[in-house]
Formats: sequence, C-alpha cells, structure tokens
Amino acid sequence: MIKKQYTPKRTICKVTFSVPSDKVESGVSIVGDFNEWDPTANPLEKNGEAFETTLRLKPETTYQFRYFVNDEYYENDEDADSYASNEFGSENSVLEIGA
Repeated sequence: MIKKQYTPKRTICKVTFSVPSDKVESGVSIVGDFNEWDPTANPLEKNGEAFETTLRLKPETTYQFRYFVNDEYYENDEDADSYASNEFGSENSVLEIGA
C-alpha cells in the first residue's frame, strides 16, 4: 500500500510504503532510485498488521522501486501507479509524485 501526503507548501511529499506482515518472515526493505537500490538504506518497521516506512520525496518526480523481502526476493507493490520493465527481465513498481 502507498499513501502520499504533501507538506502545506507542496515542496515535499511524504510517502508511506506498507507491506502486510503476513508476507514478511525476517524483514523487508524498500529499494529504488531514491536510495540507489540499497537494501540496507530503508528497512520497513513493524506497525501493527504491516511493515511500514515513510520517505520524503520530491514532487514532480517519477521513481522506480521494489520491496526486498526476507533477504531473498524482490516484490512489486500492487498499488503502484504503473510498472516499468527493468534490465533483469522483470518489472519495477513506478511511483509518480505530482505537483
């Protein structure tokens, strides 16, 4: 699940990424072009029935990302704005931050 919330002047968009806890056994992180695809940069923290993190991202920007689940595999977000092919023969989730 993805939730977008803009600051009052719309200079930053706070984006909360969420993965249901039943999909996670040993941890999950978000990787994307906003953190140079580093699986250690943005781990999600357990919050009730889900693992979540909130990132501050620039408006008027498009980002590609995936979740790295259980230190084993990558998974897309079904609530992504769209999907884009990657060089590994699969797809990345696409997040579009408007103005």
